[in-house]
Amino acid sequence: MKPDISWLDDPEVFRVGQIPAHSDHHYYRNNNEITNDRSSYVENLNGNWQFKFSRDPMSRPSRFYEAGFDSGDFDTIKVPQHIEFAGYDRFHYINTLYPWEGHVFRRPAYALNPDDEGKGMFSQAKDNRVGSYIKTFTLNPDWQGMQVRVRFEGVEKAMYVWLNGHFLGYAEDSFTPSEFDLTPYLKAGENKLAVEVFKLSTAAFLEDQDMFRFFGIFRDVSLMAQPKVHVEDLLIKPVPINHFEDGDLTIQAKLTVKDPRARVKIVVRDADGNRLFEDIKPANNRLEVNNQVIKRCHLWDTHHSYLYQLLIEIDDGTGKVLEVVPYQFGFRKIEINNKIIELNDKRLIINGVNRHEWNCHSGRVITSDDMKSDIRVMRENHINAVRTCHYPDHTEWYRLCDTQGIYVMAEDNLESHGTWQKLGGVEPSYNVPGSLPQWQAAVLDRAKNNYELLKNHPSILFWSLGNESYAGDDIAAMNRYYKQVDPDRLVHYEGVFHNPKYKPQISDVESRMYATPTDIRDYLENNPQKPFILCEYMHDMGNSLGGMKSYTDLIDKYPMYQGGFIWDFIDQAIEVKDEVTGQAVLRYGGDFDDRPADYEFSGDGLLFSDRTPKPAMQEVKYYYGQYN
Repeated sequence: MKPDISWLDDPEVFRVGQIPAHSDHHYYRNNNEITNDRSSYVENLNGNWQFKFSRDPMSRPSRFYEAGFDSGDFDTIKVPQHIEFAGYDRFHYINTLYPWEGHVFRRPAYALNPDDEGKGMFSQAKDNRVGSYIKTFTLNPDWQGMQVRVRFEGVEKAMYVWLNGHFLGYAEDSFTPSEFDLTPYLKAGENKLAVEVFKLSTAAFLEDQDMFRFFGIFRDVSLMAQPKVHVEDLLIKPVPINHFEDGDLTIQAKLTVKDPRARVKIVVRDADGNRLFEDIKPANNRLEVNNQVIKRCHLWDTHHSYLYQLLIEIDDGTGKVLEVVPYQFGFRKIEINNKIIELNDKRLIINGVNRHEWNCHSGRVITSDDMKSDIRVMRENHINAVRTCHYPDHTEWYRLCDTQGIYVMAEDNLESHGTWQKLGGVEPSYNVPGSLPQWQAAVLDRAKNNYELLKNHPSILFWSLGNESYAGDDIAAMNRYYKQVDPDRLVHYEGVFHNPKYKPQISDVESRMYATPTDIRDYLENNPQKPFILCEYMHDMGNSLGGMKSYTDLIDKYPMYQGGFIWDFIDQAIEVKDEVTGQAVLRYGGDFDDRPADYEFSGDGLLFSDRTPKPAMQEVKYYYGQYN
């Protein structure tokens, strides 16, 4: 397998050599490692990497991955970090438009002409920045003979990966993990991992979110070893039964088995540690526990985020433990009855916010403390739901939402706003993915990545097909995918509002942005077919958020009105030292001579970007508190 730079131009190439997406379970060597949350099967590669910045593909060091390459003129960069924060490229904030508008003419491949393959659009582009990364490591002696992978939690926008000069693969979809098998090319002593990251590829047309446009390795990188028997994928299906009195539990796992003597022990405990179920089975490629009844089960919701504990323990048949996998799960049921969304047989009311991942010192490179702070602020202000605008978040976020009772609308990494809306008008002449067959596999892959990674989290009530991408056959295919693999959750999508002929095929809910209370009343009083959600409303920019009462009043009058998600939770602004005063200041879009820009439009959060609450948060706390 040889890499090809023309993949950057081709929407039909987005995944080469990657290990299939799977659940986000952690695995450990023993129970003590679980207690300390440190697995001896995982080694972090974060820290200093060698780095070379190139202004375009033509000037990049194209053979830097080779064993004998002289990287003496490479700089050092911290991983994870956006390349812009390391000082190599300009900060650039843009909302609807693409960042190249007004500088370079581009239209998506195949969008205007079925013969237009887009050759050279990005692979030969003078505005396509490139980062070349090198990391050397020595294989842990305890891992000799094991399968070993490298896992990238998040890389924008497109990357090629090599080990010791051997090409491993190619990945897009910036916000979901990418894994590659290192085993065939590992050697004793020093190993050379090389990663080439491009700022632009066809993925850029699908990642037109309202945000600063960064690139680089911005989430953790890890080496992961697998014992002889390993849980590859895990599916937990807890369903309330018998009028919500009991629970029906099904567990399915895919295993890699290289020791035929191995056994698997499955244990389920309640939140107090009481053992409810235990079974021991031979280790096979597929493990199943079907329809195990948990009597008088506790239900999970925002007020009682009750979690049960699953533990899978694998031994070699003689009692020597090879691997243990813990996972917390909850019983809850989301459904539509009489056109009303219900959670556990009660009407669902969403006191929600949209939340970008953000830290004013590091952009979308966020910490565990950032996430815990955001959860605390939400709970203090009666915010019970979050929409992950508009991409999958760091996996720790979903675990926190599970434990703290925050409902999640889990969005795919998709927004193609600039291909269908121009100057505020609907003009989808070159919309992607639209109904273009050449773009369908890429967006289906993004849906699959989202589902497979996050399928076991009770906090996720809705899968969302991305944001502001209009509607067509390709998004309808995404909707069908979710319904096939997970009929027990609801599917959300707002963009179908602009192409209503797809409403029978897309979205379980009527979702709109910034509809007025009058608009909502008109919908709900005229034979509505679906319950109503405001996926974005209020838009907290400047002296905003007045009139919130006019929305919350609708909750009492219309059972099919289920609430909404305020835009948005936190400002996107970057703290810098002012050149004149020397003081730390927050700067927004356009403040970095970035053009085109949407300027202070990046500042519409309930919090300033340093996580200081704005006065509008008082309004949120008061009105959301009435329906908490």
